[in-house]
Amino acid sequence: MLHVLHVFIIALTNNLDNIGVRIAYTIRGIKISTVINIWISVITFVISYFAAYSGTVISGYIGKRLSALLTLILLTSIGSYMIYGQYLKRMCHGEFGQDHKKGVCHILLKPENADMDNSKHIDFKEATLLGIALSINNVGGGVSAGMIGLNPFWVGLLSAVLSFFILWAGNYMAAFFIKWNLANKATIAAGILLIAIGIEQVI
Repeated sequence: MLHVLHVFIIALTNNLDNIGVRIAYTIRGIKISTVINIWISVITFVISYFAAYSGTVISGYIGKRLSALLTLILLTSIGSYMIYGQYLKRMCHGEFGQDHKKGVCHILLKPENADMDNSKHIDFKEATLLGIALSINNVGGGVSAGMIGLNPFWVGLLSAVLSFFILWAGNYMAAFFIKWNLANKATIAAGILLIAIGIEQVI
């Protein structure tokens, strides 16, 4: 039962950036069709699955104790980044300036820039870059999940399902999250939860 909870928490924290993306897209009137949303979810599944599988393989080589220690370091780092990430992203965005217009890195810093042609619609090419950018955040959590013995398939599947749901439901949730400033609060809470899971592995 505890493993199920851990899978859910890691999958959810992997997808918190999707909430911010959906809010930004709603404000700017950018649409994500169901087919495009499914494609982003497939990318999320593949990257999350292989990240978790890699963690499982690594754990098999280095043993449970060292895996627990590395998991503590990874999850604490990810959790700390989630807590302070908005400040860091603002710094990075200012450093890149306005000339860095394309590519995964630019979309990672500001995901609404995935709509590179300003068509107010995300096509397959833009969705691929967006899916990769969003899923890069899943790698650390996925590897950690594998190292603590969570099933890679379920980590990937739940991450994909939550990704699809958040982007699909975003139009309905955006106003609520904006009104109460919940996106940032949820990110901070998720960061604290990840740090707690990391600490739990070594006690």
